[in-house]
Amino acid sequence: MYPGEPPRRVLTVSELTILVRDTLEVRFSDLWVEGEVSNLRAPGSGHLYFTLKDESSQIRAVLFRSGSLRLRFAPRDGMQVIARGRLTVYEPRGEYQIVIEYLEPKGLGALQLAFEQLKERLAREGLFNPDRKRPLPAFPGRVGVVTSLDGAAVRDIVSVLRRRCPILSVLIAPVPVQGEGAAAQIADAIRTLSLSGLVDVMIVGRGGGSLEDLWCFNEEVVIRAIAESKVPVVSAVGHEIDSTLADFAADYRAATPSAAAEAVAPVLEEVVERLHQLTERACRAVRSRLAAAANRLQSCRNGFSIGRLRVQRESQRLDDVSVRLTMGMRKTLAGMRQRVLAFRHALLVHSPLASLREACALVPQLLKRLKQQMRTVLHRKRQVLQSCLVSLEALGPLAILKRGYSIVETVPDGRLVRRADDVSVGDDVRITLSIGRLLCAVRETLSDSSA
Repeated sequence: MYPGEPPRRVLTVSELTILVRDTLEVRFSDLWVEGEVSNLRAPGSGHLYFTLKDESSQIRAVLFRSGSLRLRFAPRDGMQVIARGRLTVYEPRGEYQIVIEYLEPKGLGALQLAFEQLKERLAREGLFNPDRKRPLPAFPGRVGVVTSLDGAAVRDIVSVLRRRCPILSVLIAPVPVQGEGAAAQIADAIRTLSLSGLVDVMIVGRGGGSLEDLWCFNEEVVIRAIAESKVPVVSAVGHEIDSTLADFAADYRAATPSAAAEAVAPVLEEVVERLHQLTERACRAVRSRLAAAANRLQSCRNGFSIGRLRVQRESQRLDDVSVRLTMGMRKTLAGMRQRVLAFRHALLVHSPLASLREACALVPQLLKRLKQQMRTVLHRKRQVLQSCLVSLEALGPLAILKRGYSIVETVPDGRLVRRADDVSVGDDVRITLSIGRLLCAVRETLSDSSA
């Protein structure tokens, strides 16, 4: 430190950051900035964090939850926006950022963008599908009207309904048609009328106005209430050039509130005149059919006399035929009875009972002769068998072995040894005797000449 030099002030990072923040917040407390949205994040807190950028620079931005809830559209990456806010420093990272208080899309208004976004989303869900739309009742008993009591729309609707059909009952559900909370009240009124069972058709609408004035009829809660209504809904919002999402969800879209009343209410005089015409046509048709029926009845009466004579003649013929049929049946039955008696006599004459008794008397004798014959045959067969057994024992090998002979077999294949040449010196042989066996080894073979 040099003589005369003022004492230096050493700042901490935090102190410097606070000084920069205070300077920026005072110098740039209210500014407008234009840029492209990128790196958009929407955590569970409800705040929106993103970056505003142009061709050469970028700045971080934050839109806190209180401001994001007021947005009429949904920001997304790549969208060009115009933002109003204040510049500040986020102290933990030492980064300057803009805290946004108002945000609108560039070129297209926020309301119009919100309109298009909500329209596209609800259309994907099928809420605007033409197949969902129901026809309006031809003769409703009561019409429900959801609108404001202060506007001209309700007077126009009631006036047209009274003019076209004075006997038609009208049930009005008064609601605000613009401003904060109007959409929720309109939706509640639609649901109440729908579930009450008191109305056959419903008109929902108001007079003309700007897009902001008509915006409550673009709110999702109103659109879903219209789509879920149990009775057909006529949308009558604004004038003919105005268009809201309620028009797409309703079963019928009227250009004006008066047109909506004309759509739901038939002209009573025309209905009465039509009924008179139909009544007259029905009377003429009934008279014509009665005359034709009377002619047919007279023809039937004339033909009935002729038919009665024919019936009498046929009845007499029927009696004659009945008598002949009875006599023929009796004669046939008598003949059949005689044939049955003849067959019964012949059956008794040729009955097999006598032959059966004779045959039964022979059975014991035949059984006795059969038993005697069987004993004789068995005795003869037993003698033959005994003779065979004696011969078998005399000629069998065991009898030969008992006389001193033996059977010699090679080991181990068991071939019979009939000649001395069948074995060699050193071969093992098995000798079967009358009692027992011997296992021997050949020590010498002798031919017949040596023997």
